[in-house]
Parts: sequence; structure tokens; C-alpha cells
Amino acid sequence: MPDSGAWETSPLLRDRRPSGHHAPTPWPRARELAREVGAGGGAEAEDVPLSAARGATLGADLVSAIDVPVLDSAAMDGYAVCGEGPWTVVGRTLAGHRGPVVRLHPGEAVETATGAVTPDGTTAVLPHEHATLARLGEDGTAPEGAPGRRADEAGRPFPPKGAPRWGSGRTRAPRPGPPGQPGVLLSGEVVPGRHLRRRGETTRAGTVAARAGSPVTPALLGLAASLGRDTLTVLRPRVRVLVTGDEVVGEGVPRPGAVRDAIGPILPGLVAWAGGRGEPGVAVPDRAGALEERLDAVAGTDTVAVCGSSSAGPADHLRPALTALGARFVVDGVACRPGHPQLLAVLPSGAVVVGLPGNPGAALAAALTLLVPVLSGRADRRDPAHTGRRVRLVGDVLPHARDTRLVPVRVSRDLAVELPASGSADLRAAAVADALAVVPPGRVPGLVELVGVPA
Repeated sequence: MPDSGAWETSPLLRDRRPSGHHAPTPWPRARELAREVGAGGGAEAEDVPLSAARGATLGADLVSAIDVPVLDSAAMDGYAVCGEGPWTVVGRTLAGHRGPVVRLHPGEAVETATGAVTPDGTTAVLPHEHATLARLGEDGTAPEGAPGRRADEAGRPFPPKGAPRWGSGRTRAPRPGPPGQPGVLLSGEVVPGRHLRRRGETTRAGTVAARAGSPVTPALLGLAASLGRDTLTVLRPRVRVLVTGDEVVGEGVPRPGAVRDAIGPILPGLVAWAGGRGEPGVAVPDRAGALEERLDAVAGTDTVAVCGSSSAGPADHLRPALTALGARFVVDGVACRPGHPQLLAVLPSGAVVVGLPGNPGAALAAALTLLVPVLSGRADRRDPAHTGRRVRLVGDVLPHARDTRLVPVRVSRDLAVELPASGSADLRAAAVADALAVVPPGRVPGLVELVGVPA
């Protein structure tokens, strides 16, 4: 892959810059500029099925068109009751089926299940585990010794616990069951309104359930489905991936002189984490004009991640291609290690180009620095890499004299420990890291910022 990473690895070339190259942008400022560029060319909203919306960003407020629940329903398996007990069980209602009893009268109950619509007149639901049943006689009267309510020695019901209770006190004569059908006498203590979900209790029609800009999480998908939605209006910035390098192979064990593409597999998950939609990588040969042709065909709402070709070597064609296309360079090199030779440019069409170094570890750092902020800006959502968390970095972590170091770390509570890495091509530390610690140039001991990484 072109982009030798010479700015980072060679002592002789470490401070050389391409002709006309300006001083590298400080790492914190590079992130700010990337966010601003992304916000300046927002993604287009689209309606997609719920199955395709996960990870995207809500492009419009999610407003409920219905009451949830749509009717009064049971929150527990048990009995829907009306008024004081004991009650005569006069029927059954199950979830998904409207029961034969339309309205309960005082002293009546129906057996019910969680989620089942309760009859009009229901005042509470008595759970199965708190219910006592007794069979009524053929004449509709309660048998001798049928259970009643517990009372004190004076006949007064026990005091309530936090709410008034019905059915406490002496047993009264129950209503008879349906003619010709011996009924069932139900006893138990209930709290008015307990275990009963009223219509619109969870969400009223017209309520904004989630605001535009919210990430579409699995829970939000469930919420949308509960509101009767089959689609969502979302923002999903599209990312085209161009993989440069005649020596790069996409599968198998690389032959001598070739290298396996390790950056391409990083990008889909990272793009999705930032709310974007990554397209399969396209290989671009190392010849003048090939990269320019690809970039010239990019639409204005797209973001392009170019893997490699961002340095100053003889096969690094990204800068000449962007210059020939009249691109505006926003960031041309960032003062960070790894990831120094990265860039950010805007084509005349409005498309944003992020140049990533060819070394995988450096490419990951650069993607977190520029690509993720661009995408979160385009989707108008929080940058997931910007955790705002600060911890104490323990051990002998050496700062760079001029550049910010991005160090893979394991984190435990408020402490972070550096994971050893062997250079900008190494992904072993980053692959098991909890985050990247930001070590400013010339750092003194103290708290450091953490950059989030996709889990």
C-alpha cells in the first residue's frame, strides 16, 4: 500500500513535508475542524424499514400516532376485578382476543392474562398468586367456610400499606354466576388501579417519543415498533472506501512482497458506530490518474475514505489528485502519533475526502481523529469517540516532544494502563484496548482524556 509512513518511522525523513505542505494541525483542532466540515454538508434523510435502521440517526422526531396501550389492559396474569371483593368470576379474556364480557359490574371479575384488554369497569387486576378461589354452589351461593377478608378482632380490615385496599373486611354475599353455570368465588386484596395499564399510560398519541438526532439503538427500534411504525426517517451518511496499493490483497495469505488489507475490515464497524453506511472497498491501482478518476465521480453528499496514498512517497497520488480536482484542503497532516500523514479535504461537489495512512494502527488513529467526527457531524449526532472521560494514566508513558500520542490502554475505574505496541503498523494493542489515551506533547503527570473505540 502506498504511503510509506515515512514521516513517522524514518529518522532522516521524520520532519520532511511535501512541497507546499503547511505545519501539521494540532490534534484537538483537527477533530474540531472535522466536525465542522461534516456539519456543513449534512446527510440526506431517507425512510428505511426498521430492519435496516439500526445504528443510523433519527432524521425526524419519532411521534406516536396511537395511544400505547391502545385500550386498558392487564399488566399481570390474574383477574380483572370491579369494586370490592369477593367477586364472582364471570368469564375469561386473553391477550389478542376480546373477551365475552364487555363490562364488569361491582363484585364481578374475569380471568385475564398479561397484555389482555380488560373489560370496561375494571378497577384493578388481582394477580394469580394473590388470589383465592372457591366454587359456588348450584344455587349461586358461597359454600360454608368460603374465604373472606382478614380483619381485626373488632371486624375492621387491616390498615392499608401505602394505598387504600378493597375487599378487606367481612365477606359479603357474592353475585350469583351465570344461569345454569356454577360460578367461582374469588377473594384477595387489591389496590385500586394496581396492575392495570390504562389507555395511553405509556405513550399518548402525539407525544414525541424520541428526538431527531438520536442514535437508532435496538431499544429505539422496539419503541418504534410498539408505536406501530414499520419505517423510520433516518440519516445514514454514505462512506465510499478506496483502497490504494498494488501490493494490497483482500484475502488469503499474502505472497512475498504483498500485504493483506487490514484497514478495510476496520472501517465498516467504525463507520456504523459513527452512524454511517459503509460501502464495500474498491481497489485503486497505483498509477497517476486512477485515484483522480474515482474521486471525480463522487457525489456531493458522500464521504470518501482513502486508505493509503496520504503520505509523500512516489506512489502517493492522493494530494496531486485532490489538487487537480480543485479540492479545498482543511487538514493536511495532524500532529499526532500514530497517524501523522492524514488529511481532510472538500471537493467542489461538496464531497468530503478523508485520507488515512497506509499503516493499520495509524489508519485507526486517523479514522478516530477525522472520519468519525465528519460522520457524526453529517448525521448531527454526538461523536462516539469523544467520551469526555478523563483518567489517570499509570506507568512510564513517554510523551512526544511536539505531537499528541494516542496510546492504546486498558481501563479499570479511573486508572488506565498502556498496552505495548511495536509501531504504527501494529494492531495487537488496539485490538484488545478499551480506549486510546490522549497524551499531549510534553505532558506532565495527571489526568488524560480517553478516546472511545468501537466495542
